[in-house]
Amino acid sequence: MESEKYLEGQSMQRPPLFESDGFIYWKNRFETYVKSKDLDLWHVITYGDFSPIQNNPETKKDEIVTFDKQNDDLKKKLAKNNEAKMVIYNALPRNSQVKDNKIDLLVQQYEQFTIPEEESIDNAFARFYTIITILKVLDESFSRKNYVRKFLRALHPKWRAKVTAIEESKDLTSLSLYELIGNLKVYEVIIKKDSEMVKGKREQNRSLALKAKKESSDEDSSISDNESKNDKNGKGERKCFRCEDPNHLIGECLKSPRSNNQRAFIGGAWSDTGEDEEEKAKDETCLVAQTSNEICL
Repeated sequence: MESEKYLEGQSMQRPPLFESDGFIYWKNRFETYVKSKDLDLWHVITYGDFSPIQNNPETKKDEIVTFDKQNDDLKKKLAKNNEAKMVIYNALPRNSQVKDNKIDLLVQQYEQFTIPEEESIDNAFARFYTIITILKVLDESFSRKNYVRKFLRALHPKWRAKVTAIEESKDLTSLSLYELIGNLKVYEVIIKKDSEMVKGKREQNRSLALKAKKESSDEDSSISDNESKNDKNGKGERKCFRCEDPNHLIGECLKSPRSNNQRAFIGGAWSDTGEDEEEKAKDETCLVAQTSNEICL
């Protein structure tokens, strides 16, 4: 038969079988094969599964869409996820060890699955959905109840109050994963608004503190200026008693203590500068004679 011409891994209907010895050669052939079939399949193989997320025309935001509300275009897009996995499985040798290793890896990812504080519910669900979908394809899956409990336990501690409320008010045995995600998304909006409110108050308090600090600094500066001004005014009211210069005091005065405008104690009496030169000379002679007699005595 014509179909017998194609050995396993060489058929145009099946991808080339994996070859560990010639990995680069096999990789190039495999990539070419997948791209020739469907570029969406190569996108899934390279970047991961498409998520069941669609833009809501009312809210203008991307939201997770449950299966019953997905349109045909979204369902066809999500079907590429399983098609890509099937291509990979057909390229692998029929070895149960490969499958078991893959299952072990996914089970480990499932058990260690956690949701960081800043990750959105949509992103967390997309990662979780990818793991459980591949496990289903490999015939290794958990119960719906297990999915719900696992996702609740993976949430960050900031969700603790909400998790407790869900466990007390909901029957986890009948609660679907999609219903849980919808419930958590409503609470996520509340958390975001509370966080923005707290952030706004913190910024307001910081602004008030900076304003108070600036006013205090301006007040200190004003007080310092007034004190400096008072010092200058006080200095301006003082002057030298000898030359009446306001720029220094008498202890700093460089002018001779006996000027033409001062009076001298001569011969036991005060002499004004208005006396004539002759009287002044006689007084000075008398002063010298008196001083000599005092020295002799």
